Amino acid sequence: MIRKRIRVYGIVQGVGFRPFIYRIAQEAKITGSVCNKGPYVEIYAQGTNDQVSTFMSWIQTKAPERSAILKMDSQIIPVESENDFTIIHSEKVKGDIFVSPDIAICDQCAKELFDPTNRRYHHPFINCTACGPRLTILDSMPYDRVRTSMKKFPMCPDCEREYTHPDNRRYHAQPVCCNKCGPELYIVGKDIHGEEALHYTKSMIRKGGIVAIKGIGGFHLCCDATNEKTIAYLRKWKHRPFKPFAIMAKNMDVVKRECKVNEAQQKYMTGPQRPILLLEKQKNGLVSDLVAPDNPMLGVMLPYAPVQLLLFEGDMPDCLIMTSANPKGAPICREDADVIENLGDLCEAVLSNDRDIRLRADDSVMAWIHGKPSMIRRSRGYAPLPMMISQSKDYKVLGIGGELKNTFCLATKDLYYCSPYVGDLSDIRSVDALKQAITRMEDLLEIQPERIVCDLHPRYNSVQVAKEYGLPIMQIQHHYAHILSCMAENDYLDPVIGVSMDGTGYGLDGTIWGGEILVCDVHHFERKAHITPFMQAGGDLSSKEGWRIAVSLLQDKDLCVQLGVCSAFEYDLVFQMIQKQINSVVSTSAGRLFDAVSAILGLCRINTTEAQASMLLEFEARKWQGEGMNFHGDTTALVQAIAQRMFYKDDRSYLAYSFHEGLANYIVDRVVEVRKETGLSTVACSGGVMQNQLLMDLVRNKCEENGFQVLSHSMIPCNDGGIGLGQALYGMMNGEE
Repeated sequence: MIRKRIRVYGIVQGVGFRPFIYRIAQEAKITGSVCNKGPYVEIYAQGTNDQVSTFMSWIQTKAPERSAILKMDSQIIPVESENDFTIIHSEKVKGDIFVSPDIAICDQCAKELFDPTNRRYHHPFINCTACGPRLTILDSMPYDRVRTSMKKFPMCPDCEREYTHPDNRRYHAQPVCCNKCGPELYIVGKDIHGEEALHYTKSMIRKGGIVAIKGIGGFHLCCDATNEKTIAYLRKWKHRPFKPFAIMAKNMDVVKRECKVNEAQQKYMTGPQRPILLLEKQKNGLVSDLVAPDNPMLGVMLPYAPVQLLLFEGDMPDCLIMTSANPKGAPICREDADVIENLGDLCEAVLSNDRDIRLRADDSVMAWIHGKPSMIRRSRGYAPLPMMISQSKDYKVLGIGGELKNTFCLATKDLYYCSPYVGDLSDIRSVDALKQAITRMEDLLEIQPERIVCDLHPRYNSVQVAKEYGLPIMQIQHHYAHILSCMAENDYLDPVIGVSMDGTGYGLDGTIWGGEILVCDVHHFERKAHITPFMQAGGDLSSKEGWRIAVSLLQDKDLCVQLGVCSAFEYDLVFQMIQKQINSVVSTSAGRLFDAVSAILGLCRINTTEAQASMLLEFEARKWQGEGMNFHGDTTALVQAIAQRMFYKDDRSYLAYSFHEGLANYIVDRVVEVRKETGLSTVACSGGVMQNQLLMDLVRNKCEENGFQVLSHSMIPCNDGGIGLGQALYGMMNGEE
């Protein structure tokens, strides 16, 4: 006979882990107990050597699908006299905290939802231990009902019975409820409740209306994705002529009708996270072109909340626009008052409910690069799952994140918790949301930072927020943080050659950086090379009006006018600003190069949304099936060569591809030069420009052909949404011991 104390760390709360342990203990004929301690689940297992060995192997191999075991420790202890295996109530202890993200509705609950004989038929809040809200309803750990926003809904006797019986799949499912005792749907401002509220909402959508619908982590704006008149109105109201809308498809059959999808992509779409996945459009889909204009890709997700499945029932469109409900620049709305104040003029109806959202969580968005997911926005379903770094120090650090696409990172020892998406901090509402989210995450994870790491830029709101905490502050350069983020995700902390390409970052010399080749370790970096500097004229306008960058790079009035880049008057204005250095600054921004070439090729002179010109340039390049002009030289000469070829009427797709190829050549040529100097052969690629799948593939392939190991992002965004992780790594690895 042997007795072991086993501690299991990871996502083992709120996923049915204790009843799972109870069931396999019964099957293995183990006596003992299981208890949720908060940071871990503690198990006492007693039996023969074979029984305990089998039991421990089953913990690893049969664990609930929604769990994530990060480590498991065991210790032999004295045998005790006992006859059964019991589940002990949660006991709070100090230690690392693992909070489950929100989980999409499981197949069993989805089946019950549409079963007229089931007591939860059409219950819009159906859930079990394998699905439902987690992070967004949580007040504190350990994860029990009294510490969630469900505590105000007393369970009926039937739900109480399920909740308290270990053999039931709703045993300790904290959001458990039914039509008798759960939250209720209602139409804001009208005396319409329950299923009638859902019918009312559906009737508004069928009539071509736009509605706001409260989901797991905030409100969505929803309308028929085939109704061009409605979509055009939504675009006009939101001042959003180009930026794509995400859609929600009824099921995978509809997804396959609208998009090309492979087996690996389908697995992500139907899994417990249910992100928005960017997929290539089919030619004969029914979704309006206005959903993603001039874009070969479509952002698609499947229903993940019961109310969303119910939306599609009956005579309803099988594709709905489902985009975050927020005014431009503001965080996603999470309360009724937010929607009425900011979107009331737009919405025909607001479908809400009385279950409070404690923490905002937008939908996660991912692309597919090099045969694997490439996260663009990491939020619902993924946050706050931690990254684990093999080298740890005993600090508590807050990486406050970037100014754009803000997410922050709380780190302790070897665990780095990245927050749900907050948004762009140029809007004071997003700044307030950041402060609220930091406070809640600190409380949930029991991490009180000892130091904060932020950007170098003196005017960033993120920097100002960092200073308000009164803690020691460390400031690091933007592009260095990008590379550290990539190193952290790959758990690779040896020196690397960093390729950091994006739109803008405050340089050590006070200029705009954005096309950088760095040598980095976790303590410092050295700028080894960069794209050819140019003058960026016009302040903030220059980041939106690519024609200004084209003028600066070409400095040829006749060519600019003949190509339609700008008028003679516009050329003279910008040229004079550059010559006299009026509102002009030296820049090495890779993002602005894309803007300039997009303007030169007649694709986009002015961005109406971030990266519009860059996306159109990539889409155009992907049309080219042959080889490019294989240009090797500096980036200004590359842009000038593209312009000359455009003047002589070369194929636009060929030139768009040649620009990507030429930029990749420039990057790899510089990387090879750095290897000769340093001996380093590992390259880490990061920055928003590296979201460009074509460029990333070209850089990766050319680096690997030259014998380099290439590190890239997958589950952490390469854009500014990953900056917080890099900042936190720097804060953990530096400072006084």
